[in-house]
Amino acid sequence: MAANDFSGKIGIVTGAAGGIGEALTLALAESGATVAAVDVHDEPLRALERKAGSVTGFAADVASAEAVESIVDQVEQTLGPISFLVNGAGVLRAAKALSLTAEDWAKTFSVNVDGVFHFSTAVARRMVPRRSGAIVTVASNAASVPRMHMAAYGASKAAATAFTKNLGLELAEHGIRCNVVAPGSTDTPMLHQLWHDETGPASSLRGSLPEYRVGIPLGKFATPADIANAVLFLLSDNASHITMHDLYVDGGAALGR
Repeated sequence: MAANDFSGKIGIVTGAAGGIGEALTLALAESGATVAAVDVHDEPLRALERKAGSVTGFAADVASAEAVESIVDQVEQTLGPISFLVNGAGVLRAAKALSLTAEDWAKTFSVNVDGVFHFSTAVARRMVPRRSGAIVTVASNAASVPRMHMAAYGASKAAATAFTKNLGLELAEHGIRCNVVAPGSTDTPMLHQLWHDETGPASSLRGSLPEYRVGIPLGKFATPADIANAVLFLLSDNASHITMHDLYVDGGAALGR
């Protein structure tokens, strides 16, 4: 099987300014791709541009349909036809369901679901006439495994997963593949914010009976590169006959779901 080669391909990565998104953007650039990196934070995007000459930053809120349409237009006009999209932007508001505010719920869905809808549809409309393309949504194993304090996050990731699979079914006749990567606990700031004291990392690894959470069978956290590698595979020609798939990259934490 040939290594992933994205030479000459142009794509968009949302949530590109840190964690998984940054690792993925740099990996794609190293593999020959021209990447439009989208994030709400501007300065980290400029840093990404300095790290890889084939990366162009676009600062925008993925929840804005108008901003998304404008960016997709700019990418097509200045960089070229979009070959792939990675929906990597995400937010986490961790709280018990009865403690969530309406603003918590709305913000979570505006980024984790609306952003996926806006970018996926804007890009897919341009891919359809070309009859080629690949879309990957970075969701979470929390989409199918209930977690304490994760009601809004899990619900939003379940919605994003279902949307991506349904989109994949509708776009299959046009030769466009849509897949999902579902990370578990990954060594990023989003995971760190869940740790309130020095026992946090050990609890995540071993699990917590009071919270009905198993640990990670492989005994380690994923790195951003682990998730990026899975996304690169699903974007690549090596996965040319894979669509509507939900690939868990969680060290076995969801027990093989």
